[in-house]
Amino acid sequence: MDFSYFFSGAQADLLLMLLAPLACAMFRALFLWRYRTHAFTWPQLAACFRYGFWWGMDFNAYVFLILLLCVSLPTAIFPSVRPFADGLRCALVTAYLGILYLAFIGKMIFYDHFHDTFNATIRLGIHADKKNFADIFFHQHHGGLVLLGIPVYLAICVLAARALLMLPRLPYDMIAPPDGAARLACNVICFVGAIVLFYWLRYGGTLNHRKKPEWDEVPPRVKEDTLLAKAAMDDLIALELAWKKRVSDAERHTDDESWSYLTSILPEHCPRTDHPLSLFARSTAGPRVTPPSHIFFLLGESHAQAPLDPMYHRLGLMEASLRFRSSPHTVTMDHMLSAGMTSRPSLVSLFTGLYDSDMEINEMGAFWQRTFPNSLPQLLHRLGYRTEYWYGGYLNHGSMEHFVPAIGFDAWHAGPEICGEDAPQTWLGVYDHIFLEEAAARIEASTEDGPVFHFLYTTSNHGPYNMPYEKYGFDLSRVMKDAPEVAARIARDKKVSRRMASIWYADQALIRFAERMKKDFPDSLIIITGDHSFGALPYEYDVAKRREPTIREAVLTSFAMYHRELTPDMLPSRIGGHMNILPTLLELIAPQGFSYLSPFAPLTQPLSHVVTPYCWETEDTIGDFRSGEAQPLKITDGPLPTEHLVRFQEERDALCELTGWYVRHPELLEQR
Repeated sequence: MDFSYFFSGAQADLLLMLLAPLACAMFRALFLWRYRTHAFTWPQLAACFRYGFWWGMDFNAYVFLILLLCVSLPTAIFPSVRPFADGLRCALVTAYLGILYLAFIGKMIFYDHFHDTFNATIRLGIHADKKNFADIFFHQHHGGLVLLGIPVYLAICVLAARALLMLPRLPYDMIAPPDGAARLACNVICFVGAIVLFYWLRYGGTLNHRKKPEWDEVPPRVKEDTLLAKAAMDDLIALELAWKKRVSDAERHTDDESWSYLTSILPEHCPRTDHPLSLFARSTAGPRVTPPSHIFFLLGESHAQAPLDPMYHRLGLMEASLRFRSSPHTVTMDHMLSAGMTSRPSLVSLFTGLYDSDMEINEMGAFWQRTFPNSLPQLLHRLGYRTEYWYGGYLNHGSMEHFVPAIGFDAWHAGPEICGEDAPQTWLGVYDHIFLEEAAARIEASTEDGPVFHFLYTTSNHGPYNMPYEKYGFDLSRVMKDAPEVAARIARDKKVSRRMASIWYADQALIRFAERMKKDFPDSLIIITGDHSFGALPYEYDVAKRREPTIREAVLTSFAMYHRELTPDMLPSRIGGHMNILPTLLELIAPQGFSYLSPFAPLTQPLSHVVTPYCWETEDTIGDFRSGEAQPLKITDGPLPTEHLVRFQEERDALCELTGWYVRHPELLEQR
């Protein structure tokens, strides 16, 4: 084996690999030139191309790895391969560059039709009429010229590859000892270094996988422009993401198919309409409390119900929430179903008043311009409220910088912007207490007239739980003073201890803000809930008479509502869900006869059952559509029987169809 051939070949492989991001940059420039409607600033363009370069390495770096393993390594081992090495390199890199060309042409055509880069709609093309595709390609998109361009493009790629292969390379003997163990060690170091270099390139100039470029991390100055944001994503990246995303059945259906599902939740004998949400008209009976000057809707990251259950009070994790809930005017619910099993679907559902159903409508271009009729901020506007959205992280996460204005908010604030880029933060956002203290100070200092609605969404209660919790007051032995045996065992498990600290810390920050606002604005109405539940409790340390959560503990989020005139009899329902909160708010504060559209009933009346795209519950049973299992809806630290039971499937499907109808018909959306 002559390792000098590997060293020389690796240099050639690295140079050839650079042709891929160069081609991607050229295609990015052509895409922007073709579809631009306005001028971009140089900082925006520089950030777009820089981020696109590193993000594209998720694919392009494999050119280096494949050449390294398929050409350079065999060349070092087998002398017979050496005469053909450069030709093989040239062929492989040209083939990959050809794939990039085809992906670019596909993206350009797709964007022309859907005004979007590749998205999940592309999966529907599998069953489409291929003759129609050919007709569109040749007669609408100059298919003949596109095909003629392939040999010209490939010829240029070959010439560029050959030119790079003619460049001089650093001789191995200049850095490696002549022989012996030292040379062998150098061989190993060079080989391992080449592999590490591949990972460094693939992860976007870092060896930390968590910092790998992705859609949510596109720089704000780029993502604030829709076209630039799309351009930053290389075509193969967009294709991969689109192919991974499952298209909802509701997005595939025809209107006739969709209507057949919707009939299960529509009023009897209602006429068919192109606007099905209009069939869910409601009218308020009149205010039950004095309309507040300030409404605060606090959505706490992973603020779950289970730690609030009586048998877990001894863990002390939710001592702040329990204090807030002790007021006779704070109404709570022990059985609140989340609108989503992850953060974004819950948030989007709460905003729109319809389930997102994992369709990710916040990422759809149509919903960056228009929104559902009767969204949360639109309804509050009608009641005279100015609306503001506060998020602890960056608004480019989930494309909220586009979605939030479109849905009707008057103002929006990102944690790093209001607290400063140097404020302590996790990978999701600024530490909760810093973010909420700054938000509180700005709300107190506001001189805006009229009533205002504030929606605040925190981020800190999330893995990897590496904040300095002790610095912010967490003392495991004090917090779990009523469960010293559990505290002693958890203290030896740093991972679980940090998770417990995160629950306690996030709850403290959330409630301190709520209590501050309650004091500053005595007539305020405060809603506290979580975006979803998670495996919060340390069952492995015998905090219950079982080693796993019940279905209820696994899926239920918290819920508390405060107003100085609110009493428990005003919200008589024992069960509820996120989608019942908006109708409840309207029924509490809106004047008599205020009309709104919602397929969901308010909590001001008892509910017989609640259905989400993921779960269902009645007053005595809770079930999970995903597993098909159900258990008694009971608060207990003991085991519960599990049965295979699915109820309300038709209602679940219909609620998803209702959202899907508007996804398929964006022309029905309202522009603010």
